[in-house]
Amino acid sequence: RPGIVHRLDKDTSGLMVAAKNEAAHRRLQADLKARRFKKGYLALVEGRLSPPEGIIDAPVGRDPRRRTRMAVVSTGRPAVTRYRVREYLGGATLVEVWPETGRTHQIRVHFASLGHPLVGDRLYGRACPTLNRHFLHAFYLGFPHPRSGQWLEFTSPLPPELEAELARRRAAIPH
Repeated sequence: RPGIVHRLDKDTSGLMVAAKNEAAHRRLQADLKARRFKKGYLALVEGRLSPPEGIIDAPVGRDPRRRTRMAVVSTGRPAVTRYRVREYLGGATLVEVWPETGRTHQIRVHFASLGHPLVGDRLYGRACPTLNRHFLHAFYLGFPHPRSGQWLEFTSPLPPELEAELARRRAAIPH
């Protein structure tokens, strides 16, 4: 059936893929499952993330204590997230994130497990008074065209409310 090939978490902005027909949908889903998609996100996490780049390799599964959440659990499915710091903003860090797997809430769970939940993440961290959602944006998507196999790349700028949050934080840093 044609339609949405993959999902974004509620309150995550950015790029998604939709198929125009059933054959394209099947091919795109197969490519997604075979990890031929490359996805890039921008996240603002609480605190000063260190080291400035790294790999989070920790299994993600249902949180046994709170069934509405996911968590890093030994019985979870393998989950790998690469990251690189783009900018330190006082008490937060802007991070470029490249998940290698696509578990539910993977990015949010991985950074929360390090003690650096996403800014505004009410489920894994805390609300942010100046932002009414978590700071996570799918800014890059690359994948093979379902018919030709040609590599396609798409980018998406941060939405205004996330740009405004960065501007507020930059303005608060003493110069």
